[in-house]
Amino acid sequence: MLTINPTKNLAKNKGNKGTAIEEKVDSAIAEISKVLLGKEQQIRLAICCLFSGGHLLIEDMPGMGKTTLSQALASAFGLAHNRIQFTSDLLPADILGVSIFDQSSGGFIFHPGPIFSQLILADEINRTTPKTQSALLEAMEEGQVTVEGETRKLPQPFFVIATQNPVTLSGTFPLPESQLDRFLMRLHLGYPNQQAERQLLLRDASTESAALVKQCLSAEDIQNFSRLSAKIHSSDSLLDYVQRLIAYTRNKEDFHFGLSPRGSLALMSAAKTWALMAGRDHVIPEDVQAVLPAVVEHRLRALSDEDGHTGASLAQRLLSDVDVIQ
Repeated sequence: MLTINPTKNLAKNKGNKGTAIEEKVDSAIAEISKVLLGKEQQIRLAICCLFSGGHLLIEDMPGMGKTTLSQALASAFGLAHNRIQFTSDLLPADILGVSIFDQSSGGFIFHPGPIFSQLILADEINRTTPKTQSALLEAMEEGQVTVEGETRKLPQPFFVIATQNPVTLSGTFPLPESQLDRFLMRLHLGYPNQQAERQLLLRDASTESAALVKQCLSAEDIQNFSRLSAKIHSSDSLLDYVQRLIAYTRNKEDFHFGLSPRGSLALMSAAKTWALMAGRDHVIPEDVQAVLPAVVEHRLRALSDEDGHTGASLAQRLLSDVDVIQ
């Protein structure tokens, strides 16, 4: 298990090659990059989300590697993995589980649903009805589910990667703001670059992607990272900068609504984890700026925007208009 004292400078390994945490993170990124080519930044953000104890929303066209990313993360960290394909006829019981009468025992026996795993891929979450979408909320927020009046704990760590197709595609049910706010980050994978796509075309199609990824960290490491990131120091000047970012979203008239307290906590949590992954014991403005687009884009919308497509441009305004030092 990795251990550091976040109140002191993180000691460098021999040869000044970086901290043990940096090397562990880099090894995980290298393993996942074997199957998700040319997406190192998105992989690093996904790992940051995992270490922060949040959940990840990936919005992209079909076939961009969303499923590949989830399977590779599970393999690299040794996590139990389940995939739930969301369809228009999926019911909450199909996710959570159900009690079935057992004649031999004369009682009901609970059969857990696929939600009882460490890493859940909720595939195409916006193709199912809002009632079924909401079945994930308690699990994501509380790490538990309530079925037939009984509360059951979920395995730890518990990480949901939900994918959704763009709302412009037919047969989709847009996620409401209250549900979007439950996701710590939202990512877009996008098309691969030319070099990555050439490698993809040359790859042996008979080789399973998951088999290429070796485990390099454990579930215990993830929980340790989460504890350590919460202790990373943030100075008064850094907190002033974060509060100016938050206030900007709340005070500018062209923002439909500002960042919620949950959103501001998410930004700080992700920034602390980003600093930890870089081997530092304190947060710097660059950490906040690195995670800000992924944390706030899905939480922001311009007043004139009815479809919620302006989050990216508003995040860039925050980065360009709000001064680091005042």
